[in-house]
Amino acid sequence: MTASTLQQVRSIASDIFGVPTDKIIPESSPETIENWDSMQHLNLVLAIEEKFGVQLEPEDIEGMKNIGAVAALVERLQSAAR
Repeated sequence: MTASTLQQVRSIASDIFGVPTDKIIPESSPETIENWDSMQHLNLVLAIEEKFGVQLEPEDIEGMKNIGAVAALVERLQSAAR
């Protein structure tokens, strides 16, 4: 994944979860971010769809296990759209 996509995903996650961007790493997950619950996960999904212009399928949403996986998913969907 590119650093740019990862940085954008980290920024979105920072806003949604109320955690400083520098505390969000690719391995950050619901287990390491206290505010990452099911409602915030949905907010993350909506923010990712809006920011990157992608449509996430249920299996994509289920696979969003950590920030690195989210960034990789965004890149895969953007590549598929080209």
